[in-house]
Amino acid sequence: MASAAASAGPTLAPPLEQLRHLAGELRLLLPRVRVGEAQETTKEFNPETFWIRLNDAAVKVSREATILTEVFSRLPLPLPSPQETQRVCEQVHAAIKAVIAVYYSLPKDQGITLRKLVRSTTLDIVDGMAQLVEVLSITPAQSTENNDLISCNNVWLVCQQVPRIPRDNKAAALLMLTKNVNLVKDAHEEMERAVEECDPYCGLSNDIVEDNSEQDDVLGCPNNQDSYWSEEDQELISPCLALVRASKACLKKIQVAVAENGKKDQVAQLDDIVDISDEISPSVDDLALSIYPPMCHRTVSINSAKLASVIKKALEITKSSHVTPQTEDSWIPLLINAVDHCMNRIKELTQNELEL
Repeated sequence: MASAAASAGPTLAPPLEQLRHLAGELRLLLPRVRVGEAQETTKEFNPETFWIRLNDAAVKVSREATILTEVFSRLPLPLPSPQETQRVCEQVHAAIKAVIAVYYSLPKDQGITLRKLVRSTTLDIVDGMAQLVEVLSITPAQSTENNDLISCNNVWLVCQQVPRIPRDNKAAALLMLTKNVNLVKDAHEEMERAVEECDPYCGLSNDIVEDNSEQDDVLGCPNNQDSYWSEEDQELISPCLALVRASKACLKKIQVAVAENGKKDQVAQLDDIVDISDEISPSVDDLALSIYPPMCHRTVSINSAKLASVIKKALEITKSSHVTPQTEDSWIPLLINAVDHCMNRIKELTQNELEL
């Protein structure tokens, strides 16, 4: 009897405990994918083979997610046996590691922008599977709340998006530039709406506000000093909006230049253009936030200067790259002049405060 027990191997953990362990193992893979480097190999990279492998790996993950869900959501209970759970968990783990292995096989010389997109998708797949496993490890598996969490899980959706990933660095660069154009466009529209709705106290005359300001403070009611733009603020907003429009125009022109003149084999220059363009939207956001009342003119000046610097750098990098032949770069000095004009006006309007 003793020998029979020994040959049966170690006792397996209960099914739900195995799921929790699997979720933890999947979570541990995420930081490795974030910092992982491409595998060194002497084999020549074959793009067609790579994309076939990545698509097949994503299909496998999607299939294993479906099997896992069916096994642990079936009605009525009981749960699957420890042995069946082990088999399913091993298949899930293997499918996830296969996707990661395919990502690692994408060389850096194919483009950093492209690698970032593939890495982001890989991370979403791993994270989505980890979330699914965590949800399934919660009992009762058939609860309405759990079913909603399962149906909302994005592991299947992310796997379906794999065939839509750009296939080369130029296409990846255009995708990122388009996203940046849209982000800046949205920020500009939001700034314009804020200006149109500028003063919630606009129906009150200044005399009433002045007469009641002391009473308002005593009663604990806010006066409108922190909720509207002064005349000086409104004057400063105009060149700030113009600077944001210049940043939008800059990104659009860069996007067009890459689309028309970008070469797939010039991966490093395309990566440089995307890297600096990625800095424009956050700089626009910083400036947009700083114009809301109560406005600090010093902060607006600093954020404007930062945005102007990023725009100019983006234009310089684009001008020195292959996407803007000398015969087609006349728009660059025009945008630089527009940025300088905005900054000169902002400096004029904030000079007194900066000298304090």
